[in-house]
Amino acid sequence: MQTQITTPRLVLNIITEEDHDFVLSILNTKGWIAFIGDRNVHSTADAIAYIQKIKNTPNITYWVARLKNDNTPIGIISFIKRSYLDHFDIGFALLPEYSGQGYAYEAAAMVLSIAGKEEAYKTILATTVPHNTSSVKLLTKLGLHFEKEIEVDNVKLQVYST
Repeated sequence: MQTQITTPRLVLNIITEEDHDFVLSILNTKGWIAFIGDRNVHSTADAIAYIQKIKNTPNITYWVARLKNDNTPIGIISFIKRSYLDHFDIGFALLPEYSGQGYAYEAAAMVLSIAGKEEAYKTILATTVPHNTSSVKLLTKLGLHFEKEIEVDNVKLQVYST
């Protein structure tokens, strides 16, 4: 996958250790904890270790979405091959103050468009907890459809597919 992706309003760059302050912030938002899960990242050292783990794990890509006009980091787009899914999974999260402005759609749609051109990614999945209505709306808008419900670590997840 590409290391830099540009959309009309955003630049997505592969996450680096220099993103630690942003990672510390976004991983501790109410939405991340409620819908993605508490990653126990509570210090700069934790954030750097979290980023290093992502970067050192094959089949995981995290891009930091930044506003094109001033380089402010506003969200994360992930592309992960999870052991419990047959295909790669796209994910997204934004800082609360940037939600509802079309940024997640813009970034995820571009990643899906680029990935979908590669044979290995003809099918792309996404998962969400059933009560994350914003995520369900966005997945549907992106053209994904509900496929099934699964349980992972005692959490019910809805699986959507391209």
